[in-house]
Amino acid sequence: MAEGQINKLAEKLGIDPVQFRLINALRDGSTLGVGTPAPGPVSVPQVIEAAAKKFDWDKNLKSHVGTLSSVSSTYPIIKGQGFAAGFKNVGFSFGYQENSWAKVEIHGNGSIEKVIVHHAGAEVGQGTHTIMAQIAAEVIGTTPGKVEIIPSDSSDQGNSGSASASRMTFMAGNAIKGAAETALQKWLNEERPAIAEYTYLAPKTTHFDEETGYSTPNFSYAYSAEAVEVEVDVETGHVRVIRVVVADDVGKAINPELVVGQIQGAVIQAQGYAITEDFKTKDGRVLSDQLSTYLLPTILDIPEKVESVIVEVPDPNGPWGARGLGEIPFLPLVPAIAAAIHDAIGVWINEFPFTPERVLRALNKIK
Repeated sequence: MAEGQINKLAEKLGIDPVQFRLINALRDGSTLGVGTPAPGPVSVPQVIEAAAKKFDWDKNLKSHVGTLSSVSSTYPIIKGQGFAAGFKNVGFSFGYQENSWAKVEIHGNGSIEKVIVHHAGAEVGQGTHTIMAQIAAEVIGTTPGKVEIIPSDSSDQGNSGSASASRMTFMAGNAIKGAAETALQKWLNEERPAIAEYTYLAPKTTHFDEETGYSTPNFSYAYSAEAVEVEVDVETGHVRVIRVVVADDVGKAINPELVVGQIQGAVIQAQGYAITEDFKTKDGRVLSDQLSTYLLPTILDIPEKVESVIVEVPDPNGPWGARGLGEIPFLPLVPAIAAAIHDAIGVWINEFPFTPERVLRALNKIK
């Protein structure tokens, strides 16, 4: 809703939505709604500029001629473009002190033969265990191929925290980095095997003050901006996402290919949220209880092109400066698509998903 309002304000003021955001963007030292500044560095301007540049926003805006009058009955398709940005906390918040445990073992005689990493963090397809192996190998000075991960064994492993809140690389990374550094020091002191445990404690956060509402709710944020191009069929109401450019500040891309994969996955998930996944209930009963009625995007529905721009403004507390990523690219897509639909047909649709029925109703083709 907030980004939708930003796009509407920009239109009312006659200011390009990218420039409007840059004028008002959160920056280092800016006060949040809770009365305290965000932990720096704040990279909102950097991701906005990176997405706009990659999309060639200014050139596309000047050449764009999306008007309903240009549509013919033989080709009822009209294009539009939109922009949005967002930011999200990394890790748990509001007084809970984030923590994560890890244990690292170094085995071998004269040389390192094997590294074993114990960490309870769940792998759910995001590549967490690959990152764990890379981090341990980097600290110890070996290859990821020599690293064995023993994950998710609650019988003898400490708390990892959940695979949520865009926290795994940040929290597990710091825990494994600390354990690996301690184990390496033991190895250099000729302790065989060299085994070390480490619990990383993130900077403290605070609750809302009961009188003022002030707090320091989070210890880290990550930032994203997205530019999209859509096609709207004004006869059927169907919206097709053609191109998405996503700029994400990940602090440090420990594995750039995994970063790109996370961005693409988030965008496709967000597209379903924006266009096809219409959750319906009546009298407390779920009506859209089948995949035929709750439409997940398939390979034929995804954008023709998703372009990732990796921005790296290091977080001073992240492992090698890494921030979180997983949920961040999801956030701006709905308002960006809403703005692109408005750019195409000249109407704001304030309810989503942007189903054909809603698009046609906005065009006054149905009641």
